[in-house]
Amino acid sequence: MSHYSALTDVSAAVRRGAASPVALTEALLTRIAEVDPTLNAFLSTSAETALQEADEAATEIASGRWRGPLHGVPIAIKDLFHTAGTPSTFGTTVYADFTANEDATILRRLKQAGAVIVGRLHLHEGAYGEHHPELGDVMNPWNHAYWPGGSSSGSGAATAAGLCYGSLGTDTGGSIRFPSAANGVTGLKPTWGRTSRKGAFPLADSLDTIGPMCRSAADAAAMLGAFAGADPGDPTCLRAPVPDYLGALRGVAGMRGLKLGLDPAMLDVAEPEMRAAITAATEVFADLGAEIVPVKVPSLAPATEAQLVICETECARFHAPAFAEAPGAFGAALSGAITRGLAYDSLTVAGAYIEQARFKGRLARLFEDIDALISPVTPLVGYRYDDFSSFLDNLMDSLSFTAPFNLSGSPTVTFPCGISPTIGLPIGMQLIGPHLTEDVLLRAAHAYQQATDWHLKRPMA
Repeated sequence: MSHYSALTDVSAAVRRGAASPVALTEALLTRIAEVDPTLNAFLSTSAETALQEADEAATEIASGRWRGPLHGVPIAIKDLFHTAGTPSTFGTTVYADFTANEDATILRRLKQAGAVIVGRLHLHEGAYGEHHPELGDVMNPWNHAYWPGGSSSGSGAATAAGLCYGSLGTDTGGSIRFPSAANGVTGLKPTWGRTSRKGAFPLADSLDTIGPMCRSAADAAAMLGAFAGADPGDPTCLRAPVPDYLGALRGVAGMRGLKLGLDPAMLDVAEPEMRAAITAATEVFADLGAEIVPVKVPSLAPATEAQLVICETECARFHAPAFAEAPGAFGAALSGAITRGLAYDSLTVAGAYIEQARFKGRLARLFEDIDALISPVTPLVGYRYDDFSSFLDNLMDSLSFTAPFNLSGSPTVTFPCGISPTIGLPIGMQLIGPHLTEDVLLRAAHAYQQATDWHLKRPMA
């Protein structure tokens, strides 16, 4: 198997004995050692435990005890999930000594599914803004001069570069979607509450969600099916039944009967290469049988502003004790968010939560007529690291296609739909759906990927 093989193909090979979990793990650990010093996607690897997990998986599968599509497959996790006996840095030096007594629910479920955890992935400090200066930046494997997206930067870069067969990311304002688009991978941001947050460091409790980042929609479906669902340890976790996401993709070849909404105004603010790629993808959707429905999306600016207020207020609530003790230990971006969060007055915060309720209502009415909404992820194809301050200084614009759908709790799937002819970076787009329609979104993305090969493109680095 190649380090770029699909997770589902690796799984099938492992199940029939054509590939060894131990050999796969050894190969990826070797590749990480060779490639990651220039990417900085991993904060730590776990060679000893990974090889032990791989050996156990091999023994179980050989004896006929196959646990499912993740059994014996090497994956990696964003370094904000509590792991018993292992430090979780949250991308900052402030919590570098934190060690949990038990695994996060999602990590426990991945282990129960037989996944092999090869390491912990880099992220923006506190899952906000930018990397901590002492931990260095993650490089985009397509072009090191460009931002790899964030906050799940390591997840996007490692998955794109063939350092794992899938990864865990989190999303509060775009943190699965940005790196999925920037690295040419497929990321699924589930409905808020679809996945348990127990044992995960929070950025903003009422907005955070956890999802898979993989090289195809089918791979994302396999991962999501392993950890979605109710959790007694997380009272905000939804109790709705979990579909067979991967099984629902079998035989999917078209989109007949699917109604996809398109608001031309959303494309008008995207740069020409982005607009052209999404327009071409929309034509593919139509050729596959989808009905493209013109819609007018509710104003996104008030929702973006409300998301920022809520995010920074809840961020400040979590970090306040550590920030009061050592404010200088935090990087500039996270420090700024905490400072603003502490300063918002009660009427501003109340207004943000009121806007959240109103936007959710407006969006729910929009989805009465469509199954999913076509949208860019960012206005620009790529953001240069040497001009990244422009992204942070203009968050209202930068987050305009992502943050509103955290505010609404809507599920989204992000996937590649082109390559920039000028800078050579992947171009990503997203489909946004009503609550608990992850299965519909994954089927649509899978049908598109059956008809195109953008998800098969790999970085040259």
